Formats: sequence, C-alpha cells, structure tokens
Amino acid sequence: MTATDLTTRVPLRPPTATATFAIGIAGYLGVNLSPYMITAAQTGLGIDVLAASWLVTATLLLTAVTGLTIAPLCAGAHRRTVARTGLGIATLGFLTAALLPSLMIPALLVGGVGAGGAVAASGAALAAFRNPDRVAGFNGLANRGVITIVLAVIPLIGLAPIDVFGALALFSILGLVVSAWLPAAPVVDPQAAAAVAEAMPIEIPPTGAVRVSPARSRAVTVAGFGLLVVFALWAVSEDSLWAMAGVMGAEQTGLTPEGLGIALSGATAGGLIGSVLLMIVGSRLGRAVPLAVLLIAGGALKIVEGFTTDPTAFIVVFVAWNTVYAIAFMYFVSTSAALDSDGRWSGPLLAVYLVGSALTPVIGAALVGALGFQGFAVALGIASFVLAVPASAIALLSTRLERATTTQEMPR
Repeated sequence: MTATDLTTRVPLRPPTATATFAIGIAGYLGVNLSPYMITAAQTGLGIDVLAASWLVTATLLLTAVTGLTIAPLCAGAHRRTVARTGLGIATLGFLTAALLPSLMIPALLVGGVGAGGAVAASGAALAAFRNPDRVAGFNGLANRGVITIVLAVIPLIGLAPIDVFGALALFSILGLVVSAWLPAAPVVDPQAAAAVAEAMPIEIPPTGAVRVSPARSRAVTVAGFGLLVVFALWAVSEDSLWAMAGVMGAEQTGLTPEGLGIALSGATAGGLIGSVLLMIVGSRLGRAVPLAVLLIAGGALKIVEGFTTDPTAFIVVFVAWNTVYAIAFMYFVSTSAALDSDGRWSGPLLAVYLVGSALTPVIGAALVGALGFQGFAVALGIASFVLAVPASAIALLSTRLERATTTQEMPR
C-alpha cells in the first residue's frame, strides 16, 4: 500500500456515484431476486423447487467465486475493464436465459459469472471516495431503494423467465451504459509525498514514489484478511436467521404468510432508515464503537427472536434486528473501504458476503435441525458477540489510518 493511496480519494459526485451504485445493484440483484429466480426456473424448465433452488444457488456461488477471484484486478488499472466485461457477460447470460429456456441452465451460470465482475468492480470503487461511512450510507440507500421497487414491481408484471431474467439483463445493460463514470483506482503521484510524510513512517525509493513502512503495510494486510474472515462468518450468522425466519415464525408464533410479508417489508424499510442515519452521521462517531454496539445489539435481538412466541412481537423484533444488521453491514463496507483506497479489501468484501448468502438456507436448516429454534438463535447471538471483538479492532485501525492521512492531506 502506498502513502498516496490514502490521499487520492475523490468526492462523491452524481456521475461517479451513479456508476458505482448502478453496477453494484446489477451485480447484487440476483441475490435479492433469488426467490423469483427459483419460480422462473421452475416455470421455464418444468423442474421442482429443489432442483430450481440448487440452480439458483450455483448461480450465486459462481458470482461469489468470480468476484473473489477477479477482485485483485479491480484494485488496479483494469477496474473498468472488469466491470464492462462482467456486465457484458451477465447481459448475454441472463438475456439468453430469458429468451431461450432450453439454454437456461448454462445461461444462468454464465450470467452468475458475469455478475461477479460487477460485484468486485463496484465494491472496489466504493473505496475511491472520501468519507467512506457516508458513501456506504448512500450506497445502502440506493441499493435498498431500488431493490424495494424492483421486488414490488416484478410480481405485478409476472414471474416468467422473460420477466425475472429479463430484469437482470436490463440492469446489467444499464450498468454498462454508465460504466465510463466508474472511479478508477488511484494513480500514484510522487508529488503527493509531502501530504503524508509526517503522518506515518515512509520510504522514498530512488524513483521518488512514496511507500508506507513495511510494518504499517503488514498491519493493514492482516487487518484486511481478518476483516474478510470476520465478515464472512458474520454474514452466515445473519443470513441464516433471514433464511429460517419464515419457518421459525410459523412454528413458534403461528406467523401467517401475510405476517411474514409485513416483516420482510418492514425489514427493508428499517434498512432504508439505517442508510439515511449513516449518511447524516458519517464518520463523527468513528467505526469501532458503533460496529461493536451494533453487533452486540444484533446478537441480543437474534436471541430474543428465538424465544418470541407472539407473532406481532416476532415481527417487531425481526424489523429491529434487520435495521441493526443493515447499519452494521454498511459499517463493514466503510471499514474495508477506509483500509485502502485502491479497493483491495472492499472489492472482495461484497463477494465474500455472497458465499454466505448462497449457502445459508442449507446451513440454517442444519443448525435448526441440530439445535432447535431456541438453540439456533442463541448460537447465532453468541457468534455476533464473539465477532464484535475483532470487528471493532479492525474498524479502529481503519479509522486511525484514515484520520492520520486526511489531517495531512494537501489542499487540491
């Protein structure tokens, strides 16, 4: 990591924000539309729900694996190329799945691969902006706002392959249209040396390029890898509850499908509120304390959910938990973005999350089968408590690193 990495962030402007958020939505849309994708696959292929679920799971896993694999390229000069290539492949795959049911299986898998490029490129681009906390809030607001509309509109149009997979192709095309505005990775400028010379130990090679001391670089690398591991485990614990919410609510409280719909809608609204709050607060509270508090609160709410027997109380706790989850998610994103403005950690972070999203229905069912609903909820709550310690430590490092450099940043 170079010293200039941390002094070349750009302000959030409509063109760059539009490209970053739109490409991210295109890459993540499959996760949000997975229930609709299962129905569309059943309709188009005439298969049962289990086979359709495995097809969608394979598609999402390919998105995650591709995003993780391609993420290093997005931290360099190839970010826009990766985004455009991925979006082009996703468009081809999803459009083929929409129009040619006989090719749906390979087409969806190809579309999943392409979406991985979009996820990695948009995640890396989030690190290019100043004030990562506020940017994470804007990103969450844009993502949840658009997804809420899409989730409401598509069922009104229909859940045939042309409707569901056509929507995925359409958003990939929109991402391609605005991809020219995607923020590039910072370019090292030797003249920026003075901006951080007093902020941290540096080396000045004969070429004039400025580098952070090896000790500082190693600390950030360890923190980055640690953040990916913590985030992956946390994502599994959160999405396991989300996946099992319908079954848990029905068996514990007699929650009806209509009640579940209210819970899911309220959860989305809670995420929107959380995004707005983070946009307002920005970096005023730092990251370490808020992230620790959020993970502890989220763990407590998960445990309470496991012991709730009233359907109304179940919905209220579910919405509260998901609101906390949404804000914590955005703090994880801002922490990864603050570690390195190249997007070295924010790029793979979003792909790591997809691994958990794809596997949690299976993981959640296995935990419920082994522990029962109450034991399941307690285990998930304890996981949040334990993960709060390393998460807050890494968040503290990211905040100190960002403040040490921004206070020394030269005016532009």
